Amino acid sequence: MKVLLIKDVKSLGKTGEIKDVKDGYGQNFLIAKGLAKLATPEIVKNWKAEQERVAKQLTDDLERLAKEKKVFEDAIIRIEKPLAPVGIKGSVGNADISKAIKEQLNIDLDKKHINLKRAIKSTGIHDVDAKLGHGIHATLKVEVVGV
Repeated sequence: MKVLLIKDVKSLGKTGEIKDVKDGYGQNFLIAKGLAKLATPEIVKNWKAEQERVAKQLTDDLERLAKEKKVFEDAIIRIEKPLAPVGIKGSVGNADISKAIKEQLNIDLDKKHINLKRAIKSTGIHDVDAKLGHGIHATLKVEVVGV
């Protein structure tokens, strides 16, 4: 019996490989546990089409993220905070930066993807790292202005 592995199986093969196995092993273990599918021509064709779609989606995501990275690195995010005798009142955190990005650049960036070593407590321009996805990071310039 020929099966298409849909998950890695130790000592048999990797995802996407077509293997020839004994009928009982294929039916009772691999297919029953959801590790493989019977390798009919239609299933193999659908698997290849799905893999091509996933690869195209990945390249599209990488192109979009590269454009967003360029936008982030060219822009200066401006945040206004009330002044205190020393620095600003309160601090600028991930949520403030995320909200400012949405308002100024119209790009959604979750606050969990913004890496601040510590909250910003002074005016001026600060560099902030942001994770965009797929291992792509951008350095944001955040300008804190006192009002």
